[in-house]
Amino acid sequence: MQKKVLEVDQLHVSFSTYGGSVKAVRGVTFDLYEGETFAIVGESGCGKSVTSQSIMQLLPKHSATISGGSIYFKEKDLCRLSEKEMRTIRGAEISMIFQDPMTALNPTLTIGDQLTEAILEHQTISKGEAKKTVISMLELVGIPNPTERLKQYPHQFSGGMRQRIVIAMALICKPKILIADEPTTALDVTIQAQILELFKDLQRNTGVSIILITHDLGVVAQTADRIAVMYAGKIVETGMRKDIFYHPQHPYTKGLLKSVPRLDLEDAELVPIEGTPPDLFSPPAGCPFTARCSYAMEVCNRLYPVKTKISTGHDVCCWLQDERAERAI
Repeated sequence: MQKKVLEVDQLHVSFSTYGGSVKAVRGVTFDLYEGETFAIVGESGCGKSVTSQSIMQLLPKHSATISGGSIYFKEKDLCRLSEKEMRTIRGAEISMIFQDPMTALNPTLTIGDQLTEAILEHQTISKGEAKKTVISMLELVGIPNPTERLKQYPHQFSGGMRQRIVIAMALICKPKILIADEPTTALDVTIQAQILELFKDLQRNTGVSIILITHDLGVVAQTADRIAVMYAGKIVETGMRKDIFYHPQHPYTKGLLKSVPRLDLEDAELVPIEGTPPDLFSPPAGCPFTARCSYAMEVCNRLYPVKTKISTGHDVCCWLQDERAERAI
């Protein structure tokens, strides 16, 4: 049986704005297991990145509030740790890769200095040992001639190489968890494929658990073991990759899949999801997808659906799956 490395339970996050309080994350619950890739997918604004930043405790202090729930890592609730305690966890135990590698690297420092600094921050070793570790890590992520390139600055590398360096920096202290927030969006398709293959290799070599945040279902299909589909701050469906791609149950999940180009089917038509997500200043009491759903019932407007177990590891929050409903989809 796989060991849990992270437990997120009923997480609620809101943002204070001049217009009121935005309920960005509303009761998100999931577990992460040792050595797996867990993907969180959904449209922009659904709460994916806010969830990942909550785990790292990187939310803006002046506006964001974790108003409920817990995030347990090594029997500690990250939501209740001080900033000093979190600094010992970030990078060393849980690392994060952001979307744009250029903003994640300091343009005034060499690659060698930045990677060495990341090690010395969390480990008590000499600079010589740190340099050897940096070289071996750059080799692991596929940077050619790492010894020579230690002296170079970020602008002297291509976008794909910079992303490899950011990945090396995230893994340099051998964390248990790697959070990758849209790690390939800024890259072209060829480099994207190389980075995804690199993730697989690194996971085999290091055993790191990965949380992948993305809206790209093509990326998810290549890398994820389990998938959570998120909409309007809630997880509406969770399952293994084959469950989500071949047996989706929630109308929103089905809509996402229909809006993705299919090269394996002739004359496959793209079907957009009509409408827009709900206003999270005042979220609906019922299912947030009701206004965009072709199968919505009266109960969908009044009550949020209970979680229904479809099969082992495959759960969905949809009234259509209730035994009292006619199966219309």
